[in-house]
This record gives sequence, C-alpha cells and structure tokens, in this order.
Amino acid sequence: MVNSHPEVAAVESAHRVRRHWPLVSGCVALGLAVALGALIVLRENGNPLGIDSWWMTLLTENSNPVLQSVSLAMNFLGAGIVASFVVPGAIIILLLLRRRPWGALYFTLATVLTGGAVQLLKHLFARTRPDTILVTVDFGSFPSGHVGNAAVMAFSLAILFPRVWVWVAGTLYTIIMMLSRTYLGAHWLTDTVGALLLGVGIAVVVAAPLAAKIDGERRIRSSQV
Repeated sequence: MVNSHPEVAAVESAHRVRRHWPLVSGCVALGLAVALGALIVLRENGNPLGIDSWWMTLLTENSNPVLQSVSLAMNFLGAGIVASFVVPGAIIILLLLRRRPWGALYFTLATVLTGGAVQLLKHLFARTRPDTILVTVDFGSFPSGHVGNAAVMAFSLAILFPRVWVWVAGTLYTIIMMLSRTYLGAHWLTDTVGALLLGVGIAVVVAAPLAAKIDGERRIRSSQV
C-alpha cells in the first residue's frame, strides 16, 4: 500500500535528488547558455560563428519542399497561442485530471520561467537574425523561443512520466524543432543550442525542490490505477 502523502510515498532517491545533482547540473546548463550568448556577442559582435555559417550553407544547398512543409508545421506548433496557451494548457489540465497537482505546478513554473528567460536573453544579447528568414519573427535571435519551449516541455514531461517512449518522443520533437528553426532561417544553429541548454536547465532546476513530491504523487497515482 503506497502512502497517500507525496513526500512520504516518494522513494529515498527522490529525496536525495532534491538536494544534489539537479541544482548543479541545471545551473551548469543555464551557465553554458548564458556563456554561449556572451561569447557570440563579445567575440563576434552577434555575427554568425563558423559553425553557424557552415550549417546555414548546408541547409540552403539541401533545401526541398518536404523539409519546408515540416518546418512550417513546427513553426505553427511552436509559436503564438498554440505554443503559449493551447498545448501547455491542455497538459496542465490533463495533469490536474490525473490528480497530479504538484506535477501541474512544476510544469507551469518550468514553462513560464523558460518563456521569461528567453525574452530576457533576447533583449540582453540582441543578436541579429539571419537575413534568409522565411517566417514572421519577433526581436532577437538568441536564444530560440521555439526551441526553448520545446526543450522545457519535453524534459518536464520526461521527468513527470519517466518512460522510454516519452524521452524518445521529447528528444525527437526538440531536435526537429531545432532543425526547423534553422531551415526557415529564423535562427542560427547556436541560437537553438543555447535555447536547448536554457530549457533543459530550467526544467531540471525547478524539478529539484519538487522531486520528492513529483515522485510520490506519481507513485500514488500508479497504485490507484
């Protein structure tokens, strides 16, 4: 019989994880994201790095209608009302319906903080976007808001639902989003890498103090099914 209180139902490793590696690894990822942005702005004055130019040339030389259609679909999924309200809102409602309020709180905090951090860094670094943009975009190229949103949602869901298929699906979705942003000329490759680090870092840091509650809540729910 699993205890009905999340903190008590959680395994000991969930209590330990709250105190150790998430804070360290998450802060390292966040530090790397900020450091990458600073490197780009201070060393290259926001201009593309060598790997950015190489990747953009590679995509241009291998453009085709199928890739463009997929990229445009990802652009729709990762922007506007759909990305900001519809998808996150549906996930939060689902978590609440499954009686996982701590999971809903965690997901909400992680996604909102990532969105705020993306805008903060965009205005801090003010990097110019590529001049081959195929879609409408807002201010600032670093980091990618689409990728940051995809990364934090994918990683948060993998923490809430630790299944192999969730990790695989989230990883593929994030990678495809990264490729689509560069294919559409909306971002340089390093913009997407910085966003990946930012989204994952925030997902891990926010999970740290809630680890025991998230794990215990999941175990309680599983025992009731």
